[in-house]
Amino acid sequence: MGTDEQREEREVLDSIFPDEITDTSDNAYRISITLDLPSDVELSDEAPIIFLNVSYPENYPDVAPNLDITAPPNAAKHPLLDIAVDKAQLLDALSSTIEDSLGMAMVFTLVTTLKDAAELLMADRLRQEQEIRDVAARQKEEEENRKFHGEKVTRERFLEWREKFLKDMEEKEKMKREEEENEMKVKRVKVDEKRLTGRQLWERGLVGKVEEDGDADEIVEGTEKLKVEA
Repeated sequence: MGTDEQREEREVLDSIFPDEITDTSDNAYRISITLDLPSDVELSDEAPIIFLNVSYPENYPDVAPNLDITAPPNAAKHPLLDIAVDKAQLLDALSSTIEDSLGMAMVFTLVTTLKDAAELLMADRLRQEQEIRDVAARQKEEEENRKFHGEKVTRERFLEWREKFLKDMEEKEKMKREEEENEMKVKRVKVDEKRLTGRQLWERGLVGKVEEDGDADEIVEGTEKLKVEA
């Protein structure tokens, strides 16, 4: 294809991309491609734009056109597409189309292929990000479930728990027996106290203290007459 044929393809492209194509030299131009965002992306997100830069070698289309992919000047970095990172992959996606189209005008097909490849890349990246969020959500849910259900019981943990449980029960039984024994001692003391005579009560200091100027003999005689019922 000579210069006339290259000019003819350029005119056809003008009719297809009237607002998107811009000449950069006599035999070079760029085509602005607006990508469609994946359906799961918020509609408020701005669709990214990429440029396919094309220049014709003398023997095009018997040889491949010179291609480059760039982003618009001062364009904000899109979360799903980074030309600086993704350019090589996108250019590689055009290789098979170039090989299949040698000898024919191919720029329109290349634009279509590039658009599809870039949109597929964004969809894959979005899917990967969603998978990461899903994994994080599952891990969080598993952690919450472990808190709710407790740790998994192994044989070692069960034996450890059983030993501690039996030790605690033995300690409680020991304390219970000691309390019962103390209660029995108190009861025996009270019974013994009821059986004491008045004099024994006096001798053991179990009656009120005698006033210093009182008659001790009269108090003893009085207590001996007390009748303590068992």
